[in-house]
Amino acid sequence: MLVIASRGSQLALWQARWVETKLAALGHASRIEIVKTTGDRITEVPLAQVGGKGLFTKEIEEALLDGRADLAVHSLKDLPTELPEGLALAAVPEREDARDAVVGKRLADLPAGARVGTSSLRRAAQLRKLRPDLAIESVRGNLDTRLRKLAEGRYDAILLAAAGLKRLGWEDRIAEILPAEVMCSAVGQGALAIEARPGSAGWKASMPLDHAPTRAAVTAERGLLAALGGGCQVPIGAHATVEDGRLHLIAIVASPDGSELIRGEADGFLSDAEAVGRRLGADLLARGAREILDAVHG
Repeated sequence: MLVIASRGSQLALWQARWVETKLAALGHASRIEIVKTTGDRITEVPLAQVGGKGLFTKEIEEALLDGRADLAVHSLKDLPTELPEGLALAAVPEREDARDAVVGKRLADLPAGARVGTSSLRRAAQLRKLRPDLAIESVRGNLDTRLRKLAEGRYDAILLAAAGLKRLGWEDRIAEILPAEVMCSAVGQGALAIEARPGSAGWKASMPLDHAPTRAAVTAERGLLAALGGGCQVPIGAHATVEDGRLHLIAIVASPDGSELIRGEADGFLSDAEAVGRRLGADLLARGAREILDAVHG
């Protein structure tokens, strides 16, 4: 029986069970092993202050490498662009909605001074650019925890990934979904990553779950992130779409206070996905992104 490593949150377990069901349909029996990660243990501090890459993946990858697990299911946006030696992406299944959602009230309906919760530097920076009159506050915790804090009146609205809300059947709580042109998504947002040891039983079983257009889109986004040298806790957004065999990528790099925002776009063939991302990353760096990122890392 294959062992699937997963975080223990409601959303992570939904994702792991989804993969478990897909594997069962292919004739592979599996069970889920919950692994607690550093990111799960640190709940009161904004992620940007914690620093480091792989906050939600390191312990899971250790379980893969030492043979306690055969495959792992991650939210792709949590996965650093460089994977540990001995591990690779066996499959990237078809993506859910990659955009951000507002829960509570629509942005246009929020009065000046309204409190908006987000744990993401990327969302906060773009929100400050859109609505400098709002009070942006940190909100940590799993999806259900954040929704509870909103219901308790601590915030007037919160920003979340639309994908998680849709997967858990909470789509009716969404006040509005923000177009990627307004709020550029996180790299890999809405996509799952199935990680395994190449050639292993977990790898072979998972490979049929790969969705080529989704893999191309997230490869372009991750190529951009690699070119920028950023982890998932920097104000970088990227959103790739695939249409008629072509890839279209938009990306932003923003200063945390929203005062500076550099935007770019690139197109290319699916087969050149990583190069498309790296080319756009280099273009953004040349147009001022390097100074913004140096200031964030500084």
